[in-house]
Amino acid sequence: MTERDNQSSIAEQMAAHIRKVADHRDRAAFAEIFDYFGPRLKSFVMRQGSDPQLAEEVVQETMVKIWHKSGQFDSKKASASTWIYTIARNMRIDLLRKMNRPEPDMNDPSMTPDPDPMAYDKIAFDQEADQLKKSITLLPEDQQRVLQLAYFEDKTHNEVAVELNVPLGTVKSRIRLALRRIRTELGDLR
Repeated sequence: MTERDNQSSIAEQMAAHIRKVADHRDRAAFAEIFDYFGPRLKSFVMRQGSDPQLAEEVVQETMVKIWHKSGQFDSKKASASTWIYTIARNMRIDLLRKMNRPEPDMNDPSMTPDPDPMAYDKIAFDQEADQLKKSITLLPEDQQRVLQLAYFEDKTHNEVAVELNVPLGTVKSRIRLALRRIRTELGDLR
């Protein structure tokens, strides 16, 4: 038996073992996969610059994933070794990302909630909101409608144009006119 024949035979055996795990949760077949690929995966991960501890963790997580995802293996798309090494590579990347993720600094000002607004600020905000609502009601219907769709229903200008069956330029003009009129009404025109 040539080396190539031996490798082909091993590849077929491993694919069969993965199918046994998928179909019957065969522990003996899984042990064969683990015994064959475990040391190889560890070496593979360590050759990529990982320390032995990370390599062990990658092997363990890869084997867990093989156990759970064995039903997704398709020997028509990839060999067993290609499928398994791809899982290991992705697992290594995931674990490295987790390790390099910074811990949140709870003393960072952006992590503290905004203080409750003062009563004066709340009253001023409510008054401004009421003025804005009143200004919008004074707009022509077509301008009110484009503002409603664009700002309150969060639609793009193209979506507004399609819904209203008007050209895109018309939508933009109506929005621009409406905003200018509201600024004038509120005394915010510069």
